Amino acid sequence: MTEGSSIKLSPLPDIKPQSVIASLDRDRFQTHEGTFNVRDVAPVVGMSESFVRKVIGHRGLLSARDVLSLLDQDSFAPTLAPRSMVLDYLINLANNQTAVVRSLPSSESLTLLQGESPGVLEQFEESSVRCVVTSTPYWGMRIYKDSHIVEWADGERNAFGHEQTPESFVRHTAEVLLALKRLLAEDGSIWWNVMDSFNTRTQIRGNASEALRAMQGKDGRKWSEHECRRYSAGHAYLKDGEQCLIPSLIAECASRLGFYVKSVITWAKTSSLPEPQESRVSRNIEYVLHLTKTRTPYFNKSIYRSLPAQLGGRNNGNETDKLSDCWSLPTSSGRDGHGAQFPVALPARCIALSTEPGDLVLDPFVGSGNTGVAAGALDRRFVGIDVSEEYLSIARERLARLSTEQSRFNFQNAEESPTTVALPF
Repeated sequence: MTEGSSIKLSPLPDIKPQSVIASLDRDRFQTHEGTFNVRDVAPVVGMSESFVRKVIGHRGLLSARDVLSLLDQDSFAPTLAPRSMVLDYLINLANNQTAVVRSLPSSESLTLLQGESPGVLEQFEESSVRCVVTSTPYWGMRIYKDSHIVEWADGERNAFGHEQTPESFVRHTAEVLLALKRLLAEDGSIWWNVMDSFNTRTQIRGNASEALRAMQGKDGRKWSEHECRRYSAGHAYLKDGEQCLIPSLIAECASRLGFYVKSVITWAKTSSLPEPQESRVSRNIEYVLHLTKTRTPYFNKSIYRSLPAQLGGRNNGNETDKLSDCWSLPTSSGRDGHGAQFPVALPARCIALSTEPGDLVLDPFVGSGNTGVAAGALDRRFVGIDVSEEYLSIARERLARLSTEQSRFNFQNAEESPTTVALPF
């Protein structure tokens, strides 16, 4: 993932989840003279730094042969790149260690940045964010008309969420998480909303309304006539109609990146779209992964009982006084045009639990801005990133309605000089 690697994509290709046949070419690296920091190697091979040192037997820099030894361990598990490309990734990382650092927003601001999130994250200061809350694109389920190609660490070039296999989506999610780990404060939290997908032969819809029309039998197009389709044959092990287990795979990758997986929260939605299925139960849940850098992050559990339900407090009638890992929250109406947004109460709860007033909250896939609305309502600073000018325009209007006469609202294009616009109210 490199700065400036985002390219406008049109149209989106079909998804054909065919596993690649590839193996590690060991001979190519036997004479490589470069060395690698264990801090960079550990998350890529899915091991802790202490375990890497235990395997290698020393505390110094690692050679290419050392890395090859790690790839032979039973405990090796790929995170950012498949086994055949780990050394290529590390060599590229060693050759590209510099990045432009962007100034943080002022003490009273709600900020939006336009750009592809992976590249924009490289520009922020280390340990500057107290809380990350986001809902990423789900794998192979939606056409985003503003999608851009991203050049990923594993060598693939595709829009996020439009990978050819669920494993690639998990790797690319891990790549974003690793970039966020650098930005996260030591006692901070990441709250990662994700939904699972099924390995099915289906058309990929443009929005929730289009999907609902199809389920109601109002879409007369054949599968082959759709703009973008997803196949199901060719995967190394997933069978047609099988659940991909993406949330679990992301949680494992996050742990191997060095995060603490504090909770895998079940978000039980009070309403959801119907599904055309006959051989399984319908989905009515999504997941929120709570990830931290330390065992004891900042966590204000008591706030759950004092906040109003609209800002993440207890949902009367559906939740008890005990804050558990099963959250019962309504879905968002999607009136603002996004159609795949979580309710304000969800990011508000995450923000209230893991931050204090004035802390910086980040949403790297901001969409129509619900995380920003929650952050502003709770008196936190906020930065939101999205590639879509249409969604940012919606978010800008929503956040502006929250502003007071003393507030500053910034809209910045990640590729241009920062500008500040004061909106009077």
